[in-house]
Amino acid sequence: MSALAPYAAQQDNSRGRRHPEPAPAYRSEYQRDRDRIVHSAAFRRLEYKTQVFVNHEGDLFRTRLTHSLEVAQIARTIARSLALNEDLAEAIALAHDLGHTPFGHAGQDALNACMKPHGGFEHNAQSLRVVDELEDKYAEFRGLNLCFETREGILKHCSVKRARSLGDVGERFLKKRQPGLEAQLANLADEIAYNNHDVDDGLRARLLTIEQLREVPLFARHHDVVVKAYSGLSPKQVRHETIRRMTNTLVSDLTEHTRERLRRLKPKHPDDIRAQPAALVGFGDQVREENQELKRFLRQHLYRHYQVHRVMVKAQRVVRDLFEALFADPRLLLPEFFAEAEAAEREAGQAGRARVIADYIAGMTDRYALDEHERLFDPRRLR
Repeated sequence: MSALAPYAAQQDNSRGRRHPEPAPAYRSEYQRDRDRIVHSAAFRRLEYKTQVFVNHEGDLFRTRLTHSLEVAQIARTIARSLALNEDLAEAIALAHDLGHTPFGHAGQDALNACMKPHGGFEHNAQSLRVVDELEDKYAEFRGLNLCFETREGILKHCSVKRARSLGDVGERFLKKRQPGLEAQLANLADEIAYNNHDVDDGLRARLLTIEQLREVPLFARHHDVVVKAYSGLSPKQVRHETIRRMTNTLVSDLTEHTRERLRRLKPKHPDDIRAQPAALVGFGDQVREENQELKRFLRQHLYRHYQVHRVMVKAQRVVRDLFEALFADPRLLLPEFFAEAEAAEREAGQAGRARVIADYIAGMTDRYALDEHERLFDPRRLR
């Protein structure tokens, strides 16, 4: 790895792990975090969790897994350009969606509504819960025992009430401090990735058209360049050439404007970044507004498209049905989860039982949730 900037995260200055461990021999501390994330069961399950399109709708649409890989690639590129810690940025990017429910944001909204009397549900906090508690395969600790900086980056936002219960990673929300630069850039790499690949998937699914997208300045500008520069391209090539130019514009603008802010600030330590009143990683004014216009367009024309909406309404019904049935009769849970639900209820009452059920549902893939729903509600399925 090339020399890091003085304001980059350095493993020698890390706030460490909740359970001290000997230093790794052949990799950095943040590489170890990345490797533990990649080898986790929660990471493997992302392959069968919805991004926008439910897994069985097509083999070529993005899933939570492919999305996470694209976020990691963008995060590494920006981190290297700014002399930040690539390994940390990659680890945060790969872990940021580990707590996501089946069926994407529709599943999260349904589970949050079910959990409202019991503290609510938010996939960002659930991702932290996965790496801190739910992954259970090491002899000496629960979870993955990741470094503080990785855990901090996973928790992008948090209510003050919840922050009080999260110890070290909740401090910055109470003190109104910023996370490190690697966490900031992983957050925006997530946004760049999903905006652009949702355009790609929306066009591929024929829910969006080129004519519609030309209403978006960021798309129209790059589409004009492609059409003018090349003749005889297939629709697939036009789509790809346009979207890769959009991605490059967003990454380049973000990198250059962040570099300029750092040049003016001249930070000497990561703590100088944390003390700032606002995040330093970000776009310039023009590209920020163009990116917002793209987000508004996708929300209106893709995420609210009637075909997507129909599927997501059914998906929400699946999640609600599962939660209500399992909460009413925890014996319907798998035996190990039933034992956990009983123990949690003895300790925290119904909220404890509800949290175990939420963990169980959030950990499901789309396919498993549909199968479990059929097992519980189809009288023709006896087991």
